[in-house]
Amino acid sequence: MGCSLPAAKPKAQGVTSDPFALFAEWMDEARASEPNDPDAMAFASADRQGHPSVRMVLMRRYGPEGFGFFTNMESRKAGELLANPNGALVIHWKSLRRQVRAEGQVVVASDEDAEDYFASRSRDSRIGAWASDQSRPLESRAALEQRVADMRARFNGQDVPRPPHWAGFRLIPDAIEFWSDGAFRLHDRLLFTRTEDGWEEGRLYP
Repeated sequence: MGCSLPAAKPKAQGVTSDPFALFAEWMDEARASEPNDPDAMAFASADRQGHPSVRMVLMRRYGPEGFGFFTNMESRKAGELLANPNGALVIHWKSLRRQVRAEGQVVVASDEDAEDYFASRSRDSRIGAWASDQSRPLESRAALEQRVADMRARFNGQDVPRPPHWAGFRLIPDAIEFWSDGAFRLHDRLLFTRTEDGWEEGRLYP
C-alpha cells in the first residue's frame, strides 16, 4: 500500500493557474526531506532520427522561464538538443513519493546565465569543465587525471574562466504534470497545459 499524501488543492474547472508556484513549493519541501540532490532530474533528448537517450542531470534553474541545466556543448546530449530541440524531464522525490514531469521545446541559455552559474561552481568543478571532453572516448582514467593536473597548472593562481564550449539549456514546457502517490495506486495526477491565455489545469486518471 502506498503512503497517502495531501494532494494539490484543485482549482475550479477552466481556471488557469501557475504550475511554477506549485513546483517551487514542492522543491522547497524536497530540499527539507530528500537526502541527496533534490534537484536531480532525468532529462530525455532525441537525435534527428528520433532515437531517444536519457541521463541524470542537475536542475539549476526553474521558474516561468522554464527548467534549466548546464553542460558541455560538445556532449552527446547537447548535440542532440541542438539538432532536435525537443525534450522531456522527470524529477522524482522518493522521500515525498512525488514526481514532476515536463515536456516542451529546448533553447540555449543566455551567456549571462551561463557565466553566472559557472562562477558559482567550486574551483575543482570549473577545472573539470576544462579537463573533460565529455561523451568522447577516454583511453584511461589516468589520462583524465593528467588532464585535470594540466588544467590545475594552467590556471594556477588565476581565476578559472568559463570554457567556450560550456553553456546551458532551458526546457520551456508545454505541459507539466504533478504526481503524488496514493493508497491502493489511486495516485493524484495534476496536469497543467500551456494555452494562449496561460495555463489550463486538469486531472488524469492514475
